[in-house]
Amino acid sequence: MKAARDKSENDFFVRVYEITKLIPYGRITSYGAIARFLGTGRSARMVGWALNASHTQTEFIPAHRVVNRNGLLTGKRHFGNSSTMEQLLANEGLIVEDDRIINFIEKFWDPSEEVLSNSRLQTPNSKLLPL
Repeated sequence: MKAARDKSENDFFVRVYEITKLIPYGRITSYGAIARFLGTGRSARMVGWALNASHTQTEFIPAHRVVNRNGLLTGKRHFGNSSTMEQLLANEGLIVEDDRIINFIEKFWDPSEEVLSNSRLQTPNSKLLPL
């Protein structure tokens, strides 16, 4: 039973990483937006768990581009020190004050709107497939 759960969790994490890699430079999204795109709208916290583990991947996962629904840098403590996430976002032109992205709405990237318009197809509860 545990092995099946671990495989299911691993598949979910991989799907989170695939979406996160699509977030354009200088844009951000939320844990909930990724969860909704994946068809698991109530799993924003699990998206966060996946991104907390993303440093174990061989390929770069831009986890710093994912914040909470209010633009707060809630995952900043997982970047080695308290200023790394903010610095990475600032390097991409995002304005951060008091751990909140000021231009959040302007820079928000919604995978439900953006991925399908970028010649990718998302099937329910599956990986992204190129057209």
